[in-house]
Amino acid sequence: MKTLGDSALGQVGRRLAGQLYVDRDRDHRNSIFLAGSGRSGTTWVADIINHRNEYRYIFEPFHRHKVPLCAPFKYRQYLRPDDADPIFRVPARRILTGDVRNLWTDKYNRKRVSNRRLLKDVRANLFLKWMHVQFPGMPIVLLLRHPCAVASSRLKVDWQGGADLRQFLAQPRLVEDHLAPFRDAMAGAEDDFERMIFFWCVENYVPLRQFSAGQIHVVLYEALCVEPEREIERLFAFLGTPFDPHVLGSVARPSSATRKDSAIVSGESLIGAWTKHLSTDQVTRAVKILELFELDRIYGRSPTPTAEVAEQVFSS
Repeated sequence: MKTLGDSALGQVGRRLAGQLYVDRDRDHRNSIFLAGSGRSGTTWVADIINHRNEYRYIFEPFHRHKVPLCAPFKYRQYLRPDDADPIFRVPARRILTGDVRNLWTDKYNRKRVSNRRLLKDVRANLFLKWMHVQFPGMPIVLLLRHPCAVASSRLKVDWQGGADLRQFLAQPRLVEDHLAPFRDAMAGAEDDFERMIFFWCVENYVPLRQFSAGQIHVVLYEALCVEPEREIERLFAFLGTPFDPHVLGSVARPSSATRKDSAIVSGESLIGAWTKHLSTDQVTRAVKILELFELDRIYGRSPTPTAEVAEQVFSS
């Protein structure tokens, strides 16, 4: 019988094993950056991209409380694209070129000798365009999932910080560049659910507003669930990776971050499970917030997005 100590030792062993690698190429263009909201499925998509273990996997490298190198970054840092301040550029360059070795970032890595990297982070949405400008040529993928699904998932796990809008409103440049029209509405959010919807809007509105079609690749979580082959083919085409039908086996497997009661494991609908946990009033309030940011063009009352609009406006 396994003891608690055995389990803890196993976790330590796996984390240490993740640091047993040689990264032979320090060109940032040989990195892929996957971004999205927390609880949106980014770990699942990372597993799909790395289904053949071709990449050194760098997990959440911009987590300032886990990675000392990122101490200068706020928890949800906004950077203007032309900001060349070395306090941000230097640690970012080290991370994007793989010059970081850390129990947190390496804990899921299983690649021993690597020429390419996959970086996954849910705290970088507000400086994606900055990375695109400061480190050109690195493929960036942004995952979108219905904000009601994200909020429902965050409420279930008591997601820390997922309802704190002060980290946005306390950044003058972010407010000046993007959030001034929404400041009063954000300050007047009535409860954690509304704050979580605002949170989702901010972290996705900013990059979607900054990028033009083709500069990054937008993956819709719901489209990936419904038409996995089509969406994975599009994703791999953007990454310059040949499509391998065996990757479809990864679509059905829960990621390392999936809860045991999630839709993936229980067999419930991957897309619409949240509709059973939110009230009609909550959905109505969420849609009104989305309308403020004009993100209702993609998501509304339905669990499925308006994919045609999303593809026309945002997709590569």
